[in-house]
Order: sequence, then C-alpha cells, then structure tokens
Amino acid sequence: MSTSAPVIATPSYEDATARYESVIGLETHVELGTASKMFCGCATAFGAEPNTQVCPVCLGLPGALPVVNEAAVRFATLIGLALNCSIASWCRFARKNYFYPDMPKNFQISQYDEPLCSNGWLDVEVEGEIHRVGITRVHMEEDTGKSLHVGGATGRIHGATHSLVDYNRAGIPLVEIVTEPDIRSPEVARAYVDELRELCRALAVSDVRMDQGSLRCDANVSLRLRPAPGEPEAPFGTRSETKNLNSLRSVERAVRFEIVRQAALLDAGDRVVQETRHFDEASGRTSSGRSKEEATDYRYFPEPDLTPLALTHEYIEAVRAVVPELPAQRRVRLIAEHGYTVRDIQEMRNAGVLDLVEATVAAGASPPAARKWWLNELARRAADAGVEPRELAIGPADVARICELVAAGQLTDALGRKVIDGVLAGDGSADEVIAARGLAVVSDDSALRDAVDTAIAGAPDIAEKVRGGKVNAVGPLVGAVMKAMRGQADAAAVRRLLLERLEAS
Repeated sequence: MSTSAPVIATPSYEDATARYESVIGLETHVELGTASKMFCGCATAFGAEPNTQVCPVCLGLPGALPVVNEAAVRFATLIGLALNCSIASWCRFARKNYFYPDMPKNFQISQYDEPLCSNGWLDVEVEGEIHRVGITRVHMEEDTGKSLHVGGATGRIHGATHSLVDYNRAGIPLVEIVTEPDIRSPEVARAYVDELRELCRALAVSDVRMDQGSLRCDANVSLRLRPAPGEPEAPFGTRSETKNLNSLRSVERAVRFEIVRQAALLDAGDRVVQETRHFDEASGRTSSGRSKEEATDYRYFPEPDLTPLALTHEYIEAVRAVVPELPAQRRVRLIAEHGYTVRDIQEMRNAGVLDLVEATVAAGASPPAARKWWLNELARRAADAGVEPRELAIGPADVARICELVAAGQLTDALGRKVIDGVLAGDGSADEVIAARGLAVVSDDSALRDAVDTAIAGAPDIAEKVRGGKVNAVGPLVGAVMKAMRGQADAAAVRRLLLERLEAS
C-alpha cells in the first residue's frame, strides 16, 4: 500500500485571487546611515573584513554598557514624520530575548510596546490608483550579525558543513517599519517597498541598498474567502511570514507564491501553519523555516541599561523643519516643470536614474535630453557592469555637457557615446576626452565635400539611381562618407550635401 502524501492541486494565481482575498502586511527593516553603531562607537561601513568593526558593547561582553546614538534617533524621527506618524514624547527600549548565533548578547535591544513613532500612513500609486497603507509603528533597534553557511549548494544551513559568523553588522542602527494589514495585492506590496525606499533615500537616512541588506522586507500573508454581495468580511486567516526579501521583484514574487500556496491548502481542506518561511530566488518558491513566535516568546522587558527617551516638542519640531521634499511631491513637480509624463517618471524610477536626470537638468541639459542619455544609454551600461547608475564614473555635469554639445551640433549621438566611453575609462572630463581623442564633429566644409565627392565617384551606379529619383538609395553613400570621416560628421548634413551634389530631392 502506498504511503505517499496526496497531491494537492495548485490553482492558478487568477483562480486563487478570484475566490480568496489576500491580506498582506509588511515589516521593513532599514539600516540607518550613521557613522557609528546604535549603542557604541564602532564603524558601520559595509564590506569590511569580518569581525573588525566590533567592541565589548556590540559583542555583549560582561560589564559593557550601551549609549544611545543621537543621530539614529534623529534619523528615525525623520522617517516617522515623513510617514505622517505621531512622535512619542517619551519612549524606551526593551530587551527582546532569543538565542541565535548571530545575536552575540542572546537578546536584541529593540522597542516593543512603546515605539518612537506610531499611527502613520504612506500613499502608493499602482496603475493610476492610490492605495493608502497604514503604518502601525516605526521603532528603533539594533541589527544582528550575519551567519555564513559554508559547504552546501544553497548557502543555507541545510547541507552546510560548517557556519561562520561576522559580527560587524551586529549593533548597526535599524528602524523597523510595520504596516497595518492594508495591502491586498503583490503589486501594491512591491509599490509600497519601492516608495518607502525612495522616501528613505530622499531623507538621506540610509542608502537603502537591498542587495547589501540595508533594506530588507518580511511579508506577512494570509487569505480569507471573498464575501458574497451583502455579506460581512470574513475574519483574517492564519498568516505566514516570509523573511528577508532583498529585492522589489522578490517581494512581489514571494507574496504571489504564498497566495497560490495557501489557496491550494485551503482548497484541500488543510490548514495554513503560522510560521516563518524563506524565499528561494532561483525557484520562486518559499519553504518552511520555523514556527512563528508570538511576542510572549521573546519575554520582552524594559532595557535596564538605558534610560527612556524623552523628546521635547522643540526637538521634534526642529527635525520636522528639515524634512525635505518627499518623492511623491517631487514627482508632481517634475511633471509640471519638465513636461515628463507619469510613465516617464516611472521608467526613470525603475532604472534608478531619476535623481541623476534631475541633477543633469539642473546642470544645464534639457529635460528630454537628460532623460534620454541616462535612461537609454547609461542605465544600460550600469546594468552591464552590475552596478547602480549613480556608481558609474560619470556624473550629471559631464552628461549635461554632452547634451549641450549634441544640441549645438558639435557632437553626434555616436560621438557622444564615445565621449562617455572615455569618461568611464577615467580619461578626464567630457571636454578633456573630446580634445584628447579628437571627437568633435568635423566642421571643415572642404574636407566634408571632398569625402562626398569621393563617395559619389566610388559608387557611380548608386549615384545614378539617386539622380534618377530614388532618393532612399542614398544610404550607402551616407555610410561611405561617415566611414571616411570616422563618424565625425552629422549624418543628416551628409545626406543633405549628397542630395545637393546629385541634384536630387
């Protein structure tokens, strides 16, 4: 007799969402960009040799006492204000007790029932519709260390031969931003994380590099049956929590997979287990991690080594005074000032070049030209190099200069790309590259006319076709002239001159 488990039919995503409503809440961790850690003076720079940025405080050695980082408090307050939260005039830290190898103290200093910020909201737009996501709280805590599982195929503990721990990250300031269960689709979940990332970048409180772990998202997903018309909403279902999603795409894919997985279980009369799960990028699937703890499991109690925080009204208002223009406000302004469309803005956001385009316009480029060069040329080069566009060795000033010279007819687009090659190679500014490589458009009319006459003489059959009225046949002659001029001629001007010489129009 077979003892294999019954196969559970998997519905399509469309079928699952037709019958069940997804209820999604997100917990997003943002590493704050302070120079030192949350409770000690250790450096926070990413990428240092393992265990070189540690001290008795962040290692939890006996007798070491924490001291709160004021810059972290200020950054957390900025985030709370930008998210329309109420800022507590009195709050305190707590100990969150649990054992894990990357937590050197066996507890985490966090905030529990008395967070710094609470009751806020963030609006996100998806396909022209605004979705308001409630913010339950924004609280401060310290990050954990990082475990490295060695010897396995997946980098996870299962199958590894041994594990190593790097405590450099332990103690780095974090804020955890917890939403209400207001999100109803994977697309809105992704848009929320994207908007939050843009907001933190605008506030200059974090580099929000998801690939480096300075922004990580946990997705809580449950399902409930859609009510029939006139019926009340069903209660929330049992939720799973998918941990440490580190890209926008992963957020959307993991939530989508969980919706289908849970729908299959409910269809089969099975139950969803409350647990933490891990997302595998390669397969697009989640897998079980551990049973989900409740707050009581962590035995929270007030941190005895830290005094409560008591922020004055004056302090909060001083922070409020430096809240910059936020992303949603800037998008409205850019559309009004520069004539961009909503789609233009979204494309630039997706490519990570919106800030760079705006800075290039400020440096003198026209809005369409700045958008074209960053979106079509430089974003591609960044992707090919595996870096963010802002990490390229070319800045808005050089791109603005290239835009200016192309507009003036002193560079062609092809020559502009060669200038970019030189700047990226470290050969100097745009003007220095042009001078060193002789890349300007040739303005010597006699040299251009000689090249035109040579091209005509070298292809009499094509020249005769053009003279006979087949104007479109002039292409090979244009190519011959451009080759002779080493690309340093305006193709449109070359075409006009050829047609004049051949007396064709």
